[in-house]
Order: sequence, then C-alpha cells, then structure tokens
Amino acid sequence: MSARPDSMMAIDSGVAGGPEVLVLRACPMPTLATGEVLIKVAAAGVNRADVMQRMGIYPPPPGASSIYGLEFAGEIVALGDGVDAAHIGQSVCALVAGGGYAEYAVAHIGQCLPVPDNITMIEAAALPEALFTVWTNLFERAFASEGDTVLVHGGTSGIGTMAIALGKLFGLDVIVTCGTDAKCAAALTLGAAHAINYATTDFVTEVKHLTNGKGVQAVLDLVGGAYVARNLKCLAPEGRHVTIAVPGGLTAEINLLEVMARRLTLTGSTLRGRDNAFKTLVAEEIARTVWPHVAAGRLKAVVDKSFPLAEAAAAHQRMEAGDHVGKIVLVMG
Repeated sequence: MSARPDSMMAIDSGVAGGPEVLVLRACPMPTLATGEVLIKVAAAGVNRADVMQRMGIYPPPPGASSIYGLEFAGEIVALGDGVDAAHIGQSVCALVAGGGYAEYAVAHIGQCLPVPDNITMIEAAALPEALFTVWTNLFERAFASEGDTVLVHGGTSGIGTMAIALGKLFGLDVIVTCGTDAKCAAALTLGAAHAINYATTDFVTEVKHLTNGKGVQAVLDLVGGAYVARNLKCLAPEGRHVTIAVPGGLTAEINLLEVMARRLTLTGSTLRGRDNAFKTLVAEEIARTVWPHVAAGRLKAVVDKSFPLAEAAAAHQRMEAGDHVGKIVLVMG
C-alpha cells in the first residue's frame, strides 16, 4: 500500500439502538501492533453478536475496535513489526474481536487463513466465525468424532449450516432444529441427517425416536434457558452439552441426579474475548485439518444474501427477521 489514507469509511455507531444507528461514517485508520496486518476489506460477515452489540448488550472486549464485525476477507496491504514481508498482497480471511465493517481492518497474522482461488471473497468472509466456533465447541469441547450423532439448534443459522457441513466431512449424523418446515427442508438439502420443526414437534421426543431411544452423543446449544433441561434429556450416557449462546435466558434449572446417573458433561464457551494465542492455535489446527477441504471445494460457507456496507442496517434487519439460511455478508465498494 503505497499511500495509506488518513481515514476510512466504517460502521461505528457509538450508540445503542435499532438497525437505523448503523450509519456509514469516516473513521480514523487503525494502527498496527506487533504481529498484526492491515487488510483492505472486500467483504465482512454479519453475526448475531453484531446485532447484540448494536443493541447495547454485548460490548466489545477491552482493547477491541468499537467498529462492528468479527470476520472479513480481503488483501493484506501493510504489516506490523514481526510479520514476514511475504504476506503483503496475500488474500486472507480473518477472525477478529471487532473492526470488520470497514474499508480497512486489522487482524493478528495468526488469525488469518489464506483464501483459496476456488472461493469468492464473499464466501471467504462468511467462514471464520462459524468455522472457529463450531470447531472449538462441537469437535474440541464436545469431542464429536466419526460415527457420533449430534443435535444442533438453529439449523439454518451460520453456526447450524457450518455444523451440518463439518458433520458431513467428519462422519457425524447431524440432527438440527428449525422453526419452519421450509427451514427444515433447507437443512436437509444441505446435508442434515434429520431436521425437526420445533414449532410443531417436541424435539426431545423426536430425538429419542430418531436414535431408537439411545440419545445423541453431543448437543450444541444456541438457546440456553429452559432448553438446557430439555437438551439433557436428548443426551446418551456420557453425552456432552455445550452452550454457546443464551437468547433463551441466562439461567437454567436442571436435575443434577440425571447428570450424575448418566455421567453427562455440561460446558460452554465464548470466542470473542479469547486471546490471540488461543485463536492462533485454533487457526493452526483448522489450517491443518479443515482448510484442505476448503481448498479442494469440499467445504463452503452457505451464503444467504450480501448487502453493500452502506446498507448494514438492512443486513441487520434481515438477520433479526430470522428468514435467512446461512450467512449474511457485507460487501465493500
């Protein structure tokens, strides 16, 4: 990058509110710390966490950019200290704690993955958040392995569609829940083993039926609240329950005797606030284990719709309406 501009256009509302607060405005260019790279953003993924941040209930972690956006794809145009010069000009996608809804964004080089020639920047921008989240929680925390049956709520969300895709690659039977018959049909088309309409069917009863009474080895819980007790009834002995989102409530009442008798494991995690060292380790594991499937065309993000950056409000409205299947993406320029 021969002449770095002094400012850039970005979505940084500074106030909580509805989608209307997402107005494009001039912001200072980000500065680079050791180990970081400056990326000219081509596209940025939209996540539920962005909506929560906009509403004022999920602020960025200390030190993170207040600009929205946890993932993006683009070209490396400048380097911080300690980064090999060979990275200049590379097309990458990156996981960050903030800053993606902008013309330029900063990422730690350890959290960047190369964009293969066979996918677009829009597809690349839709990968990091869901991929890192599903990998660390379903495969690492829940120890899902070939031959397991798992239950994933939010089957047509970015997380749900990624869980289906990774499940197909790594030999899992993925049962999902969705809120409409149309979404269930979409999930089945994407490769889910079964899709349960939670609005018309009790998912606990249906999971027991689908597994011949055995239950599933793992549950990826995107709801929390009262769902937790119901999820536990879906687990087989030694089953693992991982909570990663709690729109259904922060507290749950469970039967501890049930946990003890069937030796269940309850855990959960968040990703945004984890440090660079942890995210770098995850990126290295994904690069070894998952990225060859991306490069070979066997794994792609499901992209619902893209919007220009200036229409971030419309992107949030679509997410809040709940009609999307897969990821919503913002496109620069």
